Amino acid sequence: MKIATYKVNGINGRLPRLLEWLEETQPDVACLQELKTSSETFPIVAIREAGYGAVWAGQKSFNGVAILARDATPQARLSTLPGGVDDTHSRYIEAEVDGVIVASLYLPNGNPQPGSKFDYKLAWFERFNQHAKSLLKLGQPVVLAGDYNVVPTDFDIYDTRSWLNDALLQPESRAAYAALLKQGWTDASASTRSGTTCATAGRATPACASTTCCCRPTCCRTWSTRASTASSAARTRRATTRRPG
Repeated sequence: MKIATYKVNGINGRLPRLLEWLEETQPDVACLQELKTSSETFPIVAIREAGYGAVWAGQKSFNGVAILARDATPQARLSTLPGGVDDTHSRYIEAEVDGVIVASLYLPNGNPQPGSKFDYKLAWFERFNQHAKSLLKLGQPVVLAGDYNVVPTDFDIYDTRSWLNDALLQPESRAAYAALLKQGWTDASASTRSGTTCATAGRATPACASTTCCCRPTCCRTWSTRASTASSAARTRRATTRRPG
C-alpha cells in the first residue's frame, strides 16, 4: 500500500496542483493537512472525479484534515482527537482503508513560546500520545501521518542556531515525540533515510517537522510526499510504524 501525506496549505486554491500530484504519484491513500476550508466547501466532486473517495474535517481559513483513498471510500472512525471537549480546531481525522487504520493529523505549531499556544501544543500532543497508545492495542496496522510540528533531533535539521527559540525544537516538544516512539512506533521517514540528514536527503530542507508513524513496517513499505509551496517545503513529511514484536 502506498501512503502519502501532503500539507496542501489551502485545498481549493491549490486544487489543480493536488489533482496533478494525485495523477503523478497515484497513492493508494493520501493524508492532507491545512485544508483551510469549511467541510461544506471541501472539493469532493473534483476529488471523486480523480478516482478518490474521501473523509474530511474542515475549518474555514484554518487547519482542516482529510484522508483520500484510491477507488475506495475510507471508513470513518474519528473526526476529532479524543479528549478535547472545548477544542474547536480541526486537526485530526481517522479512518480505515483496506484493513489499515490511517490518521491524518496537524499538530499545533506552538509559537510563540512560552505562552498559551505552546501550552496548547503540549496538551494536544499528550492527548494524541494517549490515543496512539490505545491504537497499539488493536492489533491492526496503523499509520499516523501528517505534520507533527516537531524537530525530533538536531539530525533532523540543517542548522539549529536560527531555530533555538522555536517551539518545534523545545525540549518539551522533543520529549513528547520521543514518548510516542517509546510506545513502540517507528518513524518511517528516519528509518528510510539511510544515514543521511534532512539537509542531504534529496533537496535540502531546514527541518523535518512532520512525520508518518505506522504500527507495522509493511503498511509503510512505500510512502511519498511532495511539498505544496516553497514555504511548506521547509518541512518534510514523515511516517511512524509500530516495531514488530
